[in-house]
Amino acid sequence: METLICKDLAALRTHIGKQLPVGEWVTVTQQMINAFASATHDFQWIHVDVEKAKKYSPFKAPVAHGFLSVSLLSKMLGDVVTVNSATMGVNYGLNKVRFPNPVIVSSKVRLLSKIVGMDDYGENGAKITWDCTIAIEGAEKPACVAEFVSLMFES
Repeated sequence: METLICKDLAALRTHIGKQLPVGEWVTVTQQMINAFASATHDFQWIHVDVEKAKKYSPFKAPVAHGFLSVSLLSKMLGDVVTVNSATMGVNYGLNKVRFPNPVIVSSKVRLLSKIVGMDDYGENGAKITWDCTIAIEGAEKPACVAEFVSLMFES
């Protein structure tokens, strides 16, 4: 997998509006879905009851929580972008989020992204707005489309 490596935040800023490297495929397993259900206390049967989902779900299998897709964004972005001077990064929030297509268990997903904005934040930081699409292998519609905002600080 290709990773964009930037010396510092100034170098990252030169990539605003450009497509970032495409992320690796990640298989969404039932174990991931169950762990997410345990962490969030969202045990809706469509996610965790395999037999009931096979019988009653229109997808004939369990589907991942939409918020599981969103929660993958930090890791997925970290896999495609490295800023060598960064000492810390944190989530700031989301401006827009949509889940156009369910992620059926055992599907593969990957990140398509670009930086749409970068503002100074304090003395040594930046607030970065990322345009993120989580694609599903073989599907026309993505799992998630989100405008994700993070803070990154350098020493």
